Amino acid sequence: MNDVLLKYSQLCDIFDCFSIGVMILSPDRKIVVSNESAAAIAGYAKSELVGEYCHQVFLDPLCGEKCAYLEAIQKSQKSGQIDFKVTDQTHQNSNITRIISPVYGTDREPLGCIEVFQDHSAFKNLLERVRHDDRRLKSILDHLDIGVLTVDRGGHITLFNSTSESITGFSRGDVLGKSCSKIFGKAYNRDILLFKETIADGQTRSSTDGTIKTRHGQLIPIRANYMALKNENGNIVGGLATISDLSLKYQFNSEIKGRYTYYDMVGKDPAIQKIFDIIPVVASSDATILVEGPTGTGKDLLAKVIHNVSKRANKPMVKVNCAALPDNLLESEMFGYVKGAFTGADRDKPGRFQDADGGTIFLDEIGDLPLALQAKLLRVLEDQEFYPLGGRKTVKVDVRIISATNQNLGRLVQEKRFREDLYYRLNVMRLELPPLIDRRSDLPLLITHILKRMSATRDVTIDTIANDAMEVLLNYDYPGNIRELENILEHALIVCRDTVIERSHLPLKFHSAMESPAPAETHRTIESEMEFNQKGLILETLRKHNWNKGKTADALNINRTTLWRKMKKYGLNPKDKDRE
Repeated sequence: MNDVLLKYSQLCDIFDCFSIGVMILSPDRKIVVSNESAAAIAGYAKSELVGEYCHQVFLDPLCGEKCAYLEAIQKSQKSGQIDFKVTDQTHQNSNITRIISPVYGTDREPLGCIEVFQDHSAFKNLLERVRHDDRRLKSILDHLDIGVLTVDRGGHITLFNSTSESITGFSRGDVLGKSCSKIFGKAYNRDILLFKETIADGQTRSSTDGTIKTRHGQLIPIRANYMALKNENGNIVGGLATISDLSLKYQFNSEIKGRYTYYDMVGKDPAIQKIFDIIPVVASSDATILVEGPTGTGKDLLAKVIHNVSKRANKPMVKVNCAALPDNLLESEMFGYVKGAFTGADRDKPGRFQDADGGTIFLDEIGDLPLALQAKLLRVLEDQEFYPLGGRKTVKVDVRIISATNQNLGRLVQEKRFREDLYYRLNVMRLELPPLIDRRSDLPLLITHILKRMSATRDVTIDTIANDAMEVLLNYDYPGNIRELENILEHALIVCRDTVIERSHLPLKFHSAMESPAPAETHRTIESEMEFNQKGLILETLRKHNWNKGKTADALNINRTTLWRKMKKYGLNPKDKDRE
């Protein structure tokens, strides 16, 4: 043994006093020195180790399938570390940390290495006893329907009950010993400040409008109470917080009242985050907004959120689906009519614009608005006034217009099917919602959010989703986007009679082995084909159903009125059947 390694070997006996194992290896990885602690930790007698090659004596997990010594030399590292567990003959687990530190000569040639083994199981057990000293108390706290957590004076979490895990999505292992800012958010969060003040002066405090951050980064509303924890001498040693999740109550009220706020839109994908950032900006103005995106992406929800955070929130929001009403009814529905305007008009009837006076009107499927009505809508945008059907006096309204479409309005303008001047007036602020396939990272967040909302309205409890069911949900492409995801989860809630959603509770198409979506023609709808060959799709479906409009409309997932308008637009006539 060279002098350098001999100098280090004299430390082995000293480390034995602290139950820390030390081994010294030669350059060819032969064990030249080992103290008693290292032998005991490794499960050998000291005489069985000295003179043996370490890679021949130590199998996994001590080596972790690789030689940390050789890796450290190759990378010119000063040391490396491996953490692992060892089970002895009595089936007791030990938590071992192994530190490998190469020793170099003056010419940077490796002379061997020093390996240090430390069993910190006793330390872990001590922490466990400190954190969960009273098992009976912990059991009681775990069965409460309210979140409970405790912290020490430094704000580090020392207890985290089961309801807290359910509310936040964090497990105890994720947060114990960590700063409470991990779940409350940034250090200047109001709830953290309340908690710190309580620990400082011992005064109980409450937060009726607090927030807490879930494991997926979503902020959810909570009600919290904070109190100080004192020892037997009356000294403050930490704090305790009780947490009530208000999101279910909030979502239930939203569902019943039809009102939405910012919390109803969830997502951490950058595209969604950009929309979240701009919502307060666009909501504070009265500029017209155009929302674009594939069907089922939540365009109507975005419109409701914008309305409800705007200064018009206390005024009505009126929705008009431009594709669901026949052309001859659209004008009277939107702008109203006066008595005698047509047969059966025995009284004045206000239109949707008058209903929305002072508030917001949402024009869905604006791309299907007939050209004749587009000119009238343009005047409303420019002058905030219009003539009711059959009227001779204009009606003035104060209305903010939000429109939405799953079509490319720019292309419709080029095809002369949409007025260019109206397009530019509608397109003052443009928001684009991405398809769900482009924001897969939001799927776990959306699934949790939708299930919570649906569970609240149906008064059912779902604890979790089985792994195979979740795998299916996370890998499906969702051609119908969020609307399709909602339908799938609603189906599962109806079928499920337990607290766990299994794969068998999903729609039938998901029951077989992991499969790609069915052929496109079995899933095609009028919305998904709009950008490609709408006329061809309608004609193909009409032929398939022998020009029966009812069956064709059902197959395309549209109503008969919309089908009639599309047939008129593309010149599709049942007489063509005779020419086939």
